[in-house]
Amino acid sequence: MKIVSTAHWLVRMPFNEDILWASGKRTGTTRLIVRIETDTGIVGWGETICLIDTVRAVFEAVIARLAVGYDVADVDRFGRHVLGAGYYHHKRAAVMAIAAMEMAMWDALGKQAGLPLHALWGGLWRDRVQASAYLFLPEPAACADKAGRFLDLGYTTFKAKVGFDERNDVDLLTAVRDRVGAHPLRADVNGAWFPGTAKRLLRKLEGLDLAYVEQPLPTDDIMGHANLRTQCSTPIALDESAYTLEDVLSIVRAAAADVVLLDPHEAGGLWQTLKAAAICEAANLPVTLHSGAELGFSQAAYLHLAATIPNMTLAIDTESAYLADDVTGDPPRITEGSFSVPMGPGLGVSPDVEKLETYRVTEITGAYLDDARPGWFPTKPAY
Repeated sequence: MKIVSTAHWLVRMPFNEDILWASGKRTGTTRLIVRIETDTGIVGWGETICLIDTVRAVFEAVIARLAVGYDVADVDRFGRHVLGAGYYHHKRAAVMAIAAMEMAMWDALGKQAGLPLHALWGGLWRDRVQASAYLFLPEPAACADKAGRFLDLGYTTFKAKVGFDERNDVDLLTAVRDRVGAHPLRADVNGAWFPGTAKRLLRKLEGLDLAYVEQPLPTDDIMGHANLRTQCSTPIALDESAYTLEDVLSIVRAAAADVVLLDPHEAGGLWQTLKAAAICEAANLPVTLHSGAELGFSQAAYLHLAATIPNMTLAIDTESAYLADDVTGDPPRITEGSFSVPMGPGLGVSPDVEKLETYRVTEITGAYLDDARPGWFPTKPAY
């Protein structure tokens, strides 16, 4: 079953409230949505995160062109073909664009087989997937109130963005811990700390019994994270450091993390994510999924991954509560803090083409910089 044509949409979904983090302010999520048609008439859909302009540029110049004529089953070969077109020099410029096409190929393959994606990857390990409540407010009392609202909705895992400043990080996490009680609480720093800052703050935070602190140091500092693991009792999780398959292997070799966050868009696809999870499984490491505000196609793909990966024992991240709408007619929904795994063939969700057109845009906006602070930009580490 070969691809005969492709189409794509750049869409921007507004958030129902602005979200603040160590890298700025986000007012919505921009996603690249892909449609492929095959020579059998089967259509596949894919999605990827689109924070920077290289994603669409690589997709249009290389990926859409190479995909025509490919068998949808040849996902690994296709990804390597794109890297072989020169992007082995620039993997992080290519993986997000590859991921959209690869997801569409899997969707078409699942529809051809009449099976949900998890059935193609080893079967159903779990049929419900816990979701983590995501907190993006820098003011401690407001953040704690937001956590309380998620708690009332049935969420039992919580994740707070920190990385604003030393005092605020401690006060914010303390306020959230007081509100959520003994439930698992994660802190996401987004690389804002220097190593000395991380040691000092993690010592102060020990009494909060954090489930883990995510990406305390900048992305490239693998050895810094490895050293930090030996100096503190709080588990260390890596996300931005763990994009590609090779990144994950480097983390395991350096013993730099207790938890690894995976993301198919940043790994180059669903198959690469399954491989990365297997590396972690062999190293006795749990994994979970990073969220970049997935729309329905990607959220469904996340659930198929979580359904079939045994060591994905931790609640997955999701920003779905902040999305104003969706571009699928039947997006996955959270009830009592967890998702049900889609059981339809392929991804198990259907497009809403009218909404694809409604939310279509021509440029990426509102991803990092904050218009309210002209001239400001994030630095890593910051303090």
